[in-house]
Amino acid sequence: MPTAAQLDRLRIVLVSSRNPLNIGAAARAMSNFGFRHLRVVNPYQPAFREARSAVGASALLASAEQFKTVAEAVADCTLVVGTTAVRHRTLHQPLRRLEDGARLIRKRLGSNCVALLFGSEKFGLSNDDLSHCHWLMRVPTVDANISMNLGQAVAVCLYELIRDAKTKTPRQQEKLPLASAAEMERITTMLLDALHLSGFLELRRVADSDQRIRRLVRRLNLPARDAVIWLGMLRQIAWKMRAGATSASDSPPRR
Repeated sequence: MPTAAQLDRLRIVLVSSRNPLNIGAAARAMSNFGFRHLRVVNPYQPAFREARSAVGASALLASAEQFKTVAEAVADCTLVVGTTAVRHRTLHQPLRRLEDGARLIRKRLGSNCVALLFGSEKFGLSNDDLSHCHWLMRVPTVDANISMNLGQAVAVCLYELIRDAKTKTPRQQEKLPLASAAEMERITTMLLDALHLSGFLELRRVADSDQRIRRLVRRLNLPARDAVIWLGMLRQIAWKMRAGATSASDSPPRR
């Protein structure tokens, strides 16, 4: 079972939840298994903190943090994992079974904060939400009734995280701390700026180009110290291209 410090590094993020009772049930499951950090992104019902389903978890529900975007909700995390029932959608991230994903999350919780995302009861996580995730996880349900209740899905995932693994392996500390989601988002923004200035995105017009670039950056798994260097390089490149464009526009026309 994970230590108290490891439990404290997990953030449960509920995105666009529609039913406050489900948010309460998720809070109750978190309290059952020892997790304390609940975050909600654009809940459908603003009165979710009064949900009666949060039996024994009213304090946890009252302290839940509310955000406007997924990017803000996962900014302090170095690993972001989404949950999905898959259905007929095309996925762009690796998909893992629950038991395999839980093992990897437990390992990362040894030294880093991890966000576990759950989508709305009706639509799940959108493609834009998923673009913030490093990889995805699913509960193996039957095809006849593939979608789970939100509170139940949270409970099943958290149980898998805290249960004792069949074989215990020595925990290995990561050599370097990884860049946070906020740092990766700044790199994504600066890279998109440079790509627009260079005309690259105009040559390859794709509707979801921002999402594709964000996924590309996430796959780099940059250490925090390298993220600073990447951000500096991209900022210099963008500045240089702007300066060149300005000098070109100010120069007299050739005769």
